[in-house]
Amino acid sequence: MALVLVPQSLAYARVAGLPAYVGLYAAGLPPLAAAFFVSSPYLQTGPSAVKAMLTAGALTLVATAGTPTYVAYAAFLALLVGLIRLAIGLLRLGNVAYLISEPVLRGFVTAAALLIIAAQIPAVLGAHISGTGLEGLAHIVTHPGSWNAYAVGFGMIALALTLVSRWIHPAIPGALIATVGGILASRWLGYAGPVVGTVPQGLPHFSVAFPWLAGPDLFLSAVVIALVGFVEAATIARVFAARERERWDADQDFISQGVANLASSVVGGFPVGASFSRSTLGHMLGGRSRWSGAITGLAVLVFMPVSNVLAPLPDAVLAGIVIAAVSSLVRFRPLLSLWRYSKPQFAVANGTLLLTLALAPNIVHAVLLGIGLALVVHLWREFRVDTVSWLEGATLHLRPQGILWFGSAETLKKSALDLIADHRDVSDVVLHMEQLGRVDLTAACAVQSLVRDLGEAGMGVCLDGIKEQTAPALRMVLGEINARVERDCRRAVEQEAADRAMRGQPHDGP
Repeated sequence: MALVLVPQSLAYARVAGLPAYVGLYAAGLPPLAAAFFVSSPYLQTGPSAVKAMLTAGALTLVATAGTPTYVAYAAFLALLVGLIRLAIGLLRLGNVAYLISEPVLRGFVTAAALLIIAAQIPAVLGAHISGTGLEGLAHIVTHPGSWNAYAVGFGMIALALTLVSRWIHPAIPGALIATVGGILASRWLGYAGPVVGTVPQGLPHFSVAFPWLAGPDLFLSAVVIALVGFVEAATIARVFAARERERWDADQDFISQGVANLASSVVGGFPVGASFSRSTLGHMLGGRSRWSGAITGLAVLVFMPVSNVLAPLPDAVLAGIVIAAVSSLVRFRPLLSLWRYSKPQFAVANGTLLLTLALAPNIVHAVLLGIGLALVVHLWREFRVDTVSWLEGATLHLRPQGILWFGSAETLKKSALDLIADHRDVSDVVLHMEQLGRVDLTAACAVQSLVRDLGEAGMGVCLDGIKEQTAPALRMVLGEINARVERDCRRAVEQEAADRAMRGQPHDGP
């Protein structure tokens, strides 16, 4: 696992806008620390693509990438993420991670992967961006004269090796092969393009000299990273818990991932979390206990004293490894498939994707807007109560469908009164309640008001199919008029039976 983690950690540090060696700091101690608290034994903790992108999005707004200030802010951001996750776990609030809906996550991850790939293209081409954003990228792509042929070769070979090795067998460390090959080729060719450069040797130093005054600027980003990053860990843990028929505690893993980030912060790393690809690989290789992650981290720490061998590694190799790693995250088909199942959720997913692309590098705000969009769609659906209606003689049948709460209660009442206004000759109304998932007290009061209004208008009202979970609230508010409702129900049944008899139809009862 360490053979996979080392090159990935270097590459993801670059995605985060940090010197490559910082990735080693985030890959050594954090998985070792997390192992003592983890609930799922299959989680492989360390740098990952999405968290690196979120880190870059948070830090580029407050510091210049690659500077000492930027590196210090990255460590402080890891501290904030760790404290937030630790607090969530200790307070047993693990379910808060599920506020991020699947459509939001799908849209964001696809957009983030596209942004990561776009950000690596200049390194693969060995060129420097002269403009900003898409304009600068377009200028590089359309001017081949600015490309470095050696960099293009390094990048393409690293990309191919990583993808082909994954296709042959996931256990083949294609990224490691590309890294070692890139180092040897760089030395042999005397490559003069951008390289990893000097890597501090030895174990990382512990420090708590954080830029505390940056707390207000980074806190919101830390909350987003803490939650979005944990969704990946939760998905992995749930899959393996079901497969192995084991228990899993989300709160405990919030604690473990919080401790991992605290460890990353004190050694000068950046926000970390569980990696889906490495966790899957670890499970496939036979890792069945928490100590598999601990030994992975320990192996990285053992490598650090000789890490200067990475100095001649071309940046183009790291860029190729990153592109190969995140290419599987670009998944348009699941986004498009939402159209068949739910058009509002399709809008949420693709709206989040477009917001992430449009607001880059400030993708943290895109995530928040995506969550807000999902909540708006949810509330819009919750406010709706669809009412199916039909006439049987002089009896109007109404079957509301949905959740009846204080936000949707008046919708039901208005719908019922409109339908009655369209059928002035009805003498009885039957409300079929079996399609209502929940009825709160305010909604029950609205039903009471409707029953009373219809009664005063001279109509009989029958409530049919009241489910067990909705009965208490309805009985409480209808207590004073229950006798009349029961009488009206009996009368409606008798009237319906008479109407069916006149038409020669059998009577099935209410």
